[in-house]
Amino acid sequence: MHPTPPQPVPTDRLRFAMPPMHTSVEDERRHRKERLAGALRIFGRLGFEDGVSGHITARDPEFTDCFWVNPFGLPFRHVTVSDLVLANRDGQVVEGRYHVNQAAFTVHAQVHAARPDVVAVAHCHSVHGRALAALGEPLEPITQESCAFYEDHAVYDSYTGVAVDAEEARRIAAALGSRKALVLRNHGLLTVGDSVDAAAWWFVSMERSCQVQLTAKAAGRPIPIDHRLAVATREQLGGDLVAWINYQPLWQDISRTEPDLLS
Repeated sequence: MHPTPPQPVPTDRLRFAMPPMHTSVEDERRHRKERLAGALRIFGRLGFEDGVSGHITARDPEFTDCFWVNPFGLPFRHVTVSDLVLANRDGQVVEGRYHVNQAAFTVHAQVHAARPDVVAVAHCHSVHGRALAALGEPLEPITQESCAFYEDHAVYDSYTGVAVDAEEARRIAAALGSRKALVLRNHGLLTVGDSVDAAAWWFVSMERSCQVQLTAKAAGRPIPIDHRLAVATREQLGGDLVAWINYQPLWQDISRTEPDLLS
């Protein structure tokens, strides 16, 4: 007599994380700040920090022309929720104990202004992002992951130095347009998303895609994915919800191993 095979678990009893629904502005604000502090720590772990360069901003859910940002000069790996600074669109601190990097914040503020759909903006001077930016090249559809950016990112083909005024920042925002990412020539990468999780994931994925492209080209001649398949892959993998889902293992890891970030 054969044993009865195990029965499938009903799908409604299986766990699958999805973006939370918030019951109040205060709840949503706390959630965004927690995810922002976590993303900064993840970026620190991954080596994206370079001196005082690099920022992630998150739009406040109530005061939508104000943005939470990492404090100037505080290491990413040590940022907590209570360290975060709230600045208005002019870069003036309205809540917090630290200064804000004005030149960098100007770019973020203009991107947020041009893109009301964007909750978070990430920009850091990561190694492989800077290497691709030094070539002034876009990502090519040579891997499944890079297809997420196919025809959904651009190259800002200019460099004017460290000091960024509002007009330059507006040009950067215009170059981004409705896309999810930008290669800033001779500078680095910038990504956006409808959540902190999505913007952070796009930055992580873009940096890795830069590394793969540079490595593949150094080794030989990469075989591109044809246009039709690249578009189809982008449609499958290029949405912010997919980015949010992909980011959750990183969030689970940082929030479990470094719970002090929530303080």
